[in-house]
Amino acid sequence: MEFVNIAGASRQGWPSVIAETPRVRVEIVPELGGKIVSMYDKAAGKEWLVDSGSRPLRRVPYGSRFVDADMSGWDECFPTVDACRYPGAEDILLPDHGELWAVPWTWTREAGELRMSAKGTVWPYTFSRTLKWLDESTLRLAYRVDNHADQPLKFVWAAHPQLAIGEPTEIAVPPAMDRWLCVFGTGAFKEGREYAWNETGVRELAGTISGNARKFYFSGPAPQGYIRLTGITSGARLACSFPNNKVPHLGIWIDEGLFNNRPVCALEPAIGYYDRPDLADERRAAGVVPPRGALDWHLDLAFGGS
Repeated sequence: MEFVNIAGASRQGWPSVIAETPRVRVEIVPELGGKIVSMYDKAAGKEWLVDSGSRPLRRVPYGSRFVDADMSGWDECFPTVDACRYPGAEDILLPDHGELWAVPWTWTREAGELRMSAKGTVWPYTFSRTLKWLDESTLRLAYRVDNHADQPLKFVWAAHPQLAIGEPTEIAVPPAMDRWLCVFGTGAFKEGREYAWNETGVRELAGTISGNARKFYFSGPAPQGYIRLTGITSGARLACSFPNNKVPHLGIWIDEGLFNNRPVCALEPAIGYYDRPDLADERRAAGVVPPRGALDWHLDLAFGGS
């Protein structure tokens, strides 16, 4: 199914690319870190990504904090989520939310696919993301990292969609995923504690501002690669599936007004456990791209509901 580049399309003055089927319209701004700024399910009448609101879309300087930008849409966190030193190299500083969200990406369209890529700054690598419709309701995001160095590239990657939670919403995961580690928490949730999936505030989102935020990781490798959001009022669904042999971890970020000014949730399939490659490397849980080698994986997004 072909991608459509609408000549002159833009978002707040930034040139954008449109990928559209009869069911779903997706818009990307390559110059802003390859940001996906909109995923609109036309059949359900549902915009899944939070927009920038009163914060203008703008390119911030490399090394900026994520909270100093627009905090909207879908970004890629690579080669870290939290700012840290590169494993074993104190002179290499990896910025907050990684390198890629604050640099322009290039893009090409070939054979119905949209390929976007960016170069590493502190390490010689190329990060690529290719978007392709599998059917009118299912979008594949295929990733590849090419390491141009003679040493292995150690990293953490996490998808980082700021999904708008404007209504009561339920998160669904496979039944075996019943224990979740809190790695950041305020209010009722404490960092370092495990929570059962059915505890209040883990799988059920109110869609309101509480002033709190929390992040969970499934405790250990994910036994299955699947997570889904369902709007209780609208019935709209967004399901994300991934090969857990390549993407072994799953995180969930919930912000009810602590950082963002609207309630958001990020479903974060991840490589590396968790959030920092230096700590992941100590746990032997970092992603690794071989010297002069490559690594690939993918996510499938299925849009559904009324």
